[in-house]
Amino acid sequence: MSSTERTLDRKLMQIKAGDYTHRDFIIADAKDGDMAFGLLSPAPATDGSPRPRSVYLDDIRSMTKSGLVDVMLMSASNGELLANEGLFNDCAVTPAVRMNDTTDIWSARGSCYRESRSMPFSSADIDAVSPFCDLGLYSMTFYNHAKADLKSLQAYREFRHTIRPHKLSHFLEVFNPAFDIGIAESDLGDYINDMIIKAVAGVTSIDAPLFLKIQFNGAKAMRELAAYDPQNLIVGILGGAKGTTRDTFELALQAEDAGARVALFGRKINLSEAPTELVRLMRATIERNATPKDAVIEYHDYLKTHHITPARPLAEDNKITDPVLMQ
Repeated sequence: MSSTERTLDRKLMQIKAGDYTHRDFIIADAKDGDMAFGLLSPAPATDGSPRPRSVYLDDIRSMTKSGLVDVMLMSASNGELLANEGLFNDCAVTPAVRMNDTTDIWSARGSCYRESRSMPFSSADIDAVSPFCDLGLYSMTFYNHAKADLKSLQAYREFRHTIRPHKLSHFLEVFNPAFDIGIAESDLGDYINDMIIKAVAGVTSIDAPLFLKIQFNGAKAMRELAAYDPQNLIVGILGGAKGTTRDTFELALQAEDAGARVALFGRKINLSEAPTELVRLMRATIERNATPKDAVIEYHDYLKTHHITPARPLAEDNKITDPVLMQ
C-alpha cells in the first residue's frame, strides 16, 4: 500500500466535514472493462478489431501517472500485476478492484445476458485481493421483483461480512435495469433512490460503502438522493455509453451541480481519442474554469495540435445527445 497521502482520503474527509469545494470532486477511471467486454476492453483499433491486454495495462499506467484521477478501478488480475510492479507505490491514486461481476455486466459479443435479471456472482477472491488493494467495488441491480432483489441483497450482505476481517472498504454501484420492470421511465430514478436507501439503511458504519456509483437519472432524482445524508451517503455517477465529448462534460457538470461528488467513467474515458486530456478538461469543467461547450472546443484544439484524428467533427462532438442531459 502507498505511504503517500491519497487524494481520495483527503477529499472524502472534506466532503464528510461539510467543507466540499469543486476541487474536492473525485474522479475514478473505470478500467475494469475486461470483467464485462472481454477482448474489446482495451479501446479497439480504428478498424474495430481487439487490441492486446498490454494496451489496456499501458492505458492504466498512463492515467495513474498523470495524477488526474483519484481512483483507478481494475480487474483483480490487472490490479495484482500493476501493484506488484510498483505502480501504486508512493502514489496518490487509490487502486480499486471490482469484487463482483453479476450477470448483467456480462457483455460478450453476441450475448443476451443483459436481457435477464442479474444473478449474483464473484470472480475475485478477497484473500487474493487484500494483500495489494484495500478498496473494492460491489455492484447490484434492482428489478422490482421480490425474489431477484432478495437474492441481490442477501449476496451484498454476505459480501460485507466476508470483507470485514480484511478491512477492505468498498463503494456500491447500483445499475438501472436494462429492460422494462413495470415502472415508468419518469419514476425510475425515484425507485432506484428508494431501493438504495433500503439497501444501506440497515448497514452500520463499519460496513457502509464509502460512496455510491449510480446512473444519472436527472437532476431532480440526483438532488433528492444527494441531499438525504450528504456527509455519510456520498453519491457518485457512472458514465455509461461513450456518447459525444459534450455529453461527457455535461454529465459531469450537471451531476455535480445536483449534488454528486464522484464521477466513475469507463467507456467515456477509455474510448476517447485523448483520455488524459479529456479528464483534465472534465476537472476544468467541474471547477468552473471552462463551460462544457468551450471544453469541447479546447479538446478538439488539443487533438489537432497533436495530430490525432477525432472520431467526430467538432460541430457533431459539441452536441448533447443523451436525452437525460437535455432536460
